[in-house]
Amino acid sequence: MFLDDSEIERIALGMIDRSLPKRDWTHAGHFAAALWLRRHRPDLTGAEAIRSLISCYNEATHTANTDSGGYHHTITLASMRAAADHLDRHPAEAPLAVVLSGLMASELGQPDWLLAYWSRESVFSVSARREWVEPDLAPLPF
Repeated sequence: MFLDDSEIERIALGMIDRSLPKRDWTHAGHFAAALWLRRHRPDLTGAEAIRSLISCYNEATHTANTDSGGYHHTITLASMRAAADHLDRHPAEAPLAVVLSGLMASELGQPDWLLAYWSRESVFSVSARREWVEPDLAPLPF
């Protein structure tokens, strides 16, 4: 998947400067950026900072941020929390490629991992896309 930390950095910096090809903004790419940001730019991981970064990236790649597509606040914040928790379980010097490989091998690597905590109706609602919506099935473990 990601052979080394330079590939993870390329994903994160490309998202930040809006040069990342859309084809690289995958489920794993989202987590790669989240891990890199957590380790190297925690100032960009707050709720409004990450909303702005991803929304601007989406616009730059011709993805509209609407009530049915583009930026999704609840999914983003849940994923950021999951990435932070996973990263914090590793030594500070652990290569991000190793951390990401472990994360992707876990339940978080499945694109539908959120459905263990939110009903489909709740997590894919307009409200959840716009603002944080608490899980309605089970609390997040992190």
